[in-house]
Amino acid sequence: MSLPKTSIRPTAADHEPQGAHAPRRAAASGWIGSALEYYDFFIYAQAAALIFPQLFFPKGDPQVALVASLATYGVGYVARPIGAFFLGRWGDTHGRKNVLVLCMLMMGLSTLAVAFLPTYAQVGVLAPALLVLLRLVQGFAVAGELSGASSMIVEHAPFGRRGYFASFTLQGTQFGQILAAAIFIPMARLLPDQAFTSWGWRVPFVLSVVVVVAGWLIRRRVPETPAFKEETETAAVPENPIVVAFRESGGNMIRVMLMALMNVIPTVTTIFGAAYATQAAYGIGFHKDVYLWIPVVGNIVAVVVIPWVGTLGDRFGRRIPIVVGAVGSGVMSFGYLWAISQHSVTLAIVFSIVMWGLVYQGYNATFPSFFAELFPTRTRVTSMAIAQNIGTMLTAFLPAIFALVAPPGSIGIPMRIGAITLAITVVCALAALSARETYRLHVHDLGERDGVPIPRPEYLRLRREAGGSQLG
Repeated sequence: MSLPKTSIRPTAADHEPQGAHAPRRAAASGWIGSALEYYDFFIYAQAAALIFPQLFFPKGDPQVALVASLATYGVGYVARPIGAFFLGRWGDTHGRKNVLVLCMLMMGLSTLAVAFLPTYAQVGVLAPALLVLLRLVQGFAVAGELSGASSMIVEHAPFGRRGYFASFTLQGTQFGQILAAAIFIPMARLLPDQAFTSWGWRVPFVLSVVVVVAGWLIRRRVPETPAFKEETETAAVPENPIVVAFRESGGNMIRVMLMALMNVIPTVTTIFGAAYATQAAYGIGFHKDVYLWIPVVGNIVAVVVIPWVGTLGDRFGRRIPIVVGAVGSGVMSFGYLWAISQHSVTLAIVFSIVMWGLVYQGYNATFPSFFAELFPTRTRVTSMAIAQNIGTMLTAFLPAIFALVAPPGSIGIPMRIGAITLAITVVCALAALSARETYRLHVHDLGERDGVPIPRPEYLRLRREAGGSQLG
């Protein structure tokens, strides 16, 4: 759909579905929902690296226990594609708001249940079996969060500001990680090791009950998007969005799947990095509470940087920040792991700030808008959910693979893991370069082959107008 031919200059509203837009409320819902859900998801990640090897697996070989514990973290990612097929379809047929509430409830309840699990010493193999089962529910639930929240914000946002508003979804995920680590830090510092191992680690999981209450209160107030309402009013909602998504958007789904391999960076930072730095088998010797400050500091920087990067994406496009963020953070992973190998907390924090807090955010702040914009409204949640979660699933077992490729006692661990990380981030960058630029397409043209980008001068004018309009 091209610009309307009229003597009256078009406004930003001419490029959007008609109806009440509420970008601020949608962004707040995405921010808070993502923060709460990823608080849940990442407290599990921290516990898998720091606590679970000692509690839920046999105590014979510490390397086997570590690999098994990190593998349970990966199991949650295996459930993601399954959840994506179900929750993505639900979001495209029943609405973005409904799927986000459903995700919140499942995630909160499954995480709360982890707090009450018995240990291996109490019930034997039933303990890791229950842990895996709850991890599967977590992975299933989180599969619809980012795609649903990103779609809702992109469809509510004013023309020319989709990148800025959608970036708050990822700002929420970073805050969730800060909160997850911040809860563990006082527990690890103030409690004796025995108390922390026996019951202290359970407290953050109990607090996830807040997810159920707060998430429902927030998300029930956000209206459904005008774009989805138009789809329902014109009977354009497909009966089977999964089939339509693969038929119409298969190429872009492959691109998103490859770009989602960037999950390797948080894997290196928060999962393998934690095990490498703190597990006695590796001999580095960072205390748990000391190491937990490293991702916290990086995430604090990221929270500040993300909206700024989102604004850059609205001005100059999505592909450049993604490419720079991907390759740059891949290169920086060598330095981050090297700093840990040097037993230097200071250097590890510096590299965490640069790699994770700054460079990686070029990708992290941009992908919510870019992924959603690559697909049409009728299959947006389905397409993004399936493609993104298959990509992240492929990185699911990287922590366990890293532990096998670079086991305790081996030499050159930073080079081995850094080389794998850089290779994966280059693949992500190439996938981004092969995709169509989307920032100058309006909502009706997103994901459509015949959509015509707005000329840049006209786009900048409309973007300036949108800065003060449609901000519900």
